[in-house]
Amino acid sequence: MKRHLIGFPVVTLIAAMAASVPQLHAHGFHAGMDASRQASASDRFIVTYRQGSSEAHDQGAALQNVSAAVSRSGLDKAVFKDLGLGIRRLYASYVRKLAAGGDLIGVSHSLDDVQARKLMRAIAADPAVLHVERDVRLHALGGSRLAAEVSPRGMSSHHVFPMARWNYGDPRGGANVEKAWELADGKDVVVAVLDTGITRHPGLDLSLADAGYDFTRDPLTSGRDEYGRAAGGWDPGDWSNTPEYEDCFDEPGGEASTWQGTRAAGIVAGLAGGPTGNLGIAYRAKVLPVRVAGHCGAGYLSDITDAIVWAAGGRVRGVPDNKHPAQVITLGVGDRFEDGCTETFSLKSAIAEARLRGAVVIAPAGDFGGDVDLAVPASCPGVIAVAANGIRGGRAGNSSFGSGVALAAPGGGEAADGSAKDLIWSLSNEGATVPADPGYGGSSGTALAAAHVAGAAALVIGAVKQAGLPALDAEQVGKLLVDTARAFPVAPDRPIGAGILDAYAAVMKALGSAAPAESVIPLERGVLHSEPSIAQGQSLLYAIAVPAGARHLHLRTLGGKGDATLYLKSGLAPAVDGANADATSDHAGNNEAIAISRPQPGTWYLRVRAKQAASHLAVQGSYAL
Repeated sequence: MKRHLIGFPVVTLIAAMAASVPQLHAHGFHAGMDASRQASASDRFIVTYRQGSSEAHDQGAALQNVSAAVSRSGLDKAVFKDLGLGIRRLYASYVRKLAAGGDLIGVSHSLDDVQARKLMRAIAADPAVLHVERDVRLHALGGSRLAAEVSPRGMSSHHVFPMARWNYGDPRGGANVEKAWELADGKDVVVAVLDTGITRHPGLDLSLADAGYDFTRDPLTSGRDEYGRAAGGWDPGDWSNTPEYEDCFDEPGGEASTWQGTRAAGIVAGLAGGPTGNLGIAYRAKVLPVRVAGHCGAGYLSDITDAIVWAAGGRVRGVPDNKHPAQVITLGVGDRFEDGCTETFSLKSAIAEARLRGAVVIAPAGDFGGDVDLAVPASCPGVIAVAANGIRGGRAGNSSFGSGVALAAPGGGEAADGSAKDLIWSLSNEGATVPADPGYGGSSGTALAAAHVAGAAALVIGAVKQAGLPALDAEQVGKLLVDTARAFPVAPDRPIGAGILDAYAAVMKALGSAAPAESVIPLERGVLHSEPSIAQGQSLLYAIAVPAGARHLHLRTLGGKGDATLYLKSGLAPAVDGANADATSDHAGNNEAIAISRPQPGTWYLRVRAKQAASHLAVQGSYAL
């Protein structure tokens, strides 16, 4: 489906009556630089002034600067008599200060490409100007929805969903999620989903839905009668199949609401239970929904940059502070720019601010089937750009590619026949326009692949936190996800990163590589090991090698004084507080025991922790063959 960009007016009706254009290309000017061609009409510009200039902190000076550029360009002398509207002379107006530092300036009517470039050159000629760019609209990357929506009443164990849930466990194209749940669940991690917002669904934890925010402003995008933002991260629908949106798409009849934000949130942190089972990768994480795209599948760059900063905990003028800063931000919007992210200084600044605040920023590589260097925000510095792979582990047909892609993740769309088994199934809604009953749906796209990586990042961050290990910064999390990516089962036709996301390997490496050195006391089968004392709150770590064929594993402590607790885990040392333990024994005193039937062969780790100082207790491990 081919989407069109339409201009929305700041002052006059001219922009509203301007023709739509076939493809979005933004462009920006560094002072003294030429810019690439932009085919769309423009009536909003983002100007970033140099630090120390009066314009950087005085909106009156900023507006005067642009007004002077309008005069220098000669556009203020232009006379417009189109459509019988009479004389229209160009003038500038101040809109607002952006959270990332730029100033949003509007002009009184839309400019064509030649006029816009002329004005931008005039603005950039001032030494106080660092960068000027168009406030373009980025589109929601919804990919394709090839399967019909399914209501919960229509789901059953025989439905296609249970058979098609390849994205978690398939050894070729899956993300090895189910095994990762042995180690982590995303508890205490907030993931901001910047998309179309979310709908009510029993498969979602909605505790932060009202705490989210709707950053769309103009009525055409938001669907509200009045200009301005709104509290809450809810999705009221983004349909385009009614007359007021007929210019958004060239497909007859337009398009129903996508519910793309709900789909992404379901992948990140869907709840256990229901007909689909456990949908979310980090199912105990909290989703903070942030609406940045609405009708016509688009949202303004200025609104998206504000949303990124706000999601990470930064201040945005006129918006209440975010009381739940996100450790992970996944974006569901993007587009192609002729010079990629070099054209969008405001977006680069917003991403840099979010990373300074500790957020991991993840973006889809794009569903354009072209080089990711042209994709925004995927080509921006500091972003983890994610391509989409299908069930067989190959590149999804419409996924963007190139050296700028960090890794691939399940996104569906590889099967040439459009099989439902190659789709990504997630939460959705049955409403054609406004929200109706909750449902489920199959779709594909790189935004869904990015949501997989966001879920895995939440698992990593949560596991490290629960294990009491030093927190990883955004750079470390990104490197870890890339370094642990699984090799492609077949060489992709185009480069799509280091490999396929492996959630289990990422969590394992996070726990292993970050863990401080800790001595391990070996246990021999059936031999008592006596310890003189363990201080209150401290612990000792033991290990026993269990051979294949063992029928029972039994570990215990006995004797002495104090109060000990046992934490047992296979293949990995239990956390100090036992948060990730496979089994626990916690009774009054030192007489504790854990028994495991048919234990997995390998090394089992036992942590003995003193709730009260313990002395002269004995530790024993044994197994029956």
